[in-house]
Amino acid sequence: MVIPSLLDTDLYKFTMMQAVLHQYPAAQVQYRFKCRTPGIDLAVHLPRISEEIDALCTLRFAPEELDYLRGLRFIKPDFVDFLGLFHFDRKYVRLRASRAVPGEIELEIEGPWLHTILFEVPLLAIVNEVYFQALGQGDLVDGERRLRQKLDTLKALPEAEGCAIADYGTRRRYSRHWHGHLLPLLQQGLGRQFVGTSNVHFARQYGMTPLGTMAHEWLQAFQALGPRLRDSQAAALEAWAREYRGDLGIALSDVVGTDAFLRDYDMYFCKLFDGLRHDSGDPFHWGERMLAHLQANRTDPRAKTLVFSDGLDVDRIERLYAHFRGRCKLAFGIGTNLTNDVGPKPLNIVIKMTRCNGQPVAKLSDTPGKSMCDDPGYVQYLRQVFGLPADDQARSHA
Repeated sequence: MVIPSLLDTDLYKFTMMQAVLHQYPAAQVQYRFKCRTPGIDLAVHLPRISEEIDALCTLRFAPEELDYLRGLRFIKPDFVDFLGLFHFDRKYVRLRASRAVPGEIELEIEGPWLHTILFEVPLLAIVNEVYFQALGQGDLVDGERRLRQKLDTLKALPEAEGCAIADYGTRRRYSRHWHGHLLPLLQQGLGRQFVGTSNVHFARQYGMTPLGTMAHEWLQAFQALGPRLRDSQAAALEAWAREYRGDLGIALSDVVGTDAFLRDYDMYFCKLFDGLRHDSGDPFHWGERMLAHLQANRTDPRAKTLVFSDGLDVDRIERLYAHFRGRCKLAFGIGTNLTNDVGPKPLNIVIKMTRCNGQPVAKLSDTPGKSMCDDPGYVQYLRQVFGLPADDQARSHA
């Protein structure tokens, strides 16, 4: 099995799921898969992908896994009780070869948000591992050599413990085996500089800190759940604060673009949240804007954390650390470059929420090509409501 445990996913799926259970248990959603890497034939692997999804749907949380979750300070007992009854239901997943583009696949998830939210990460990990197993070109020995070179570079940074490094690589990893192999190497090689992993299964297995707060889908859903579309970002952040009462306080800034986010992220949120996460657009420009915004709202940036997590490699981390060092707290979540750097070109695959309660929702990324919506008319309306400039269709719903 590609996925051995229901804990083999990112922590932020659980933290969002808990908030859904407590606040929006009746919400209905739709997610859609997209492979952004051109020329990839995934359709040939449909039988194996389908088998792995069937196997995923047989899993249940083991008592010791539930005990582990119960021990996390921000996880509430009633949520763990719910997880004790939870299992994936295959009826919420549609998988078939694309009828429009040869070689592509159509993978959609539709059903109650509470019962579908956990599908995203394991399904992406399944597609990745099935594809790379069939490709059979990974060189793990050379991958470990490159990994150790990266660790040596990160350890050599000035005051290296101020450059916090985390693993964010579950969804696009080369394989579960490789992921499990490299994490102890990170822990041993970086020491206190390595602050944890987003993967709950491996965090439990290796005694690491599980990391994660919210993803884009949390803020996207409020475009359909919130009181007004214009107030959806503020409503999502308020709902998060109600759930976690100051814990898990890293806000995500690029659901409808940085300009619109900063208009909503007022002094209250600047002081309430612990920091912000970058996931699209130029990271240097973004970081400067965040620091200036915090200062303008009478908040000391040195007390806040900027988390960078967009397509990081060691060279970019070096440059970002040198640029922002001493001006704020810094953390770097490395994904694909960490868990899928063994030779073959990694796949750029995503699963994004496209509808909530029957209404379209969208992410308008600061990076062309990262946005995703199935309704161009809604994208235009969203831009109008948030006062965003018109953009080309390809960027809006690529």
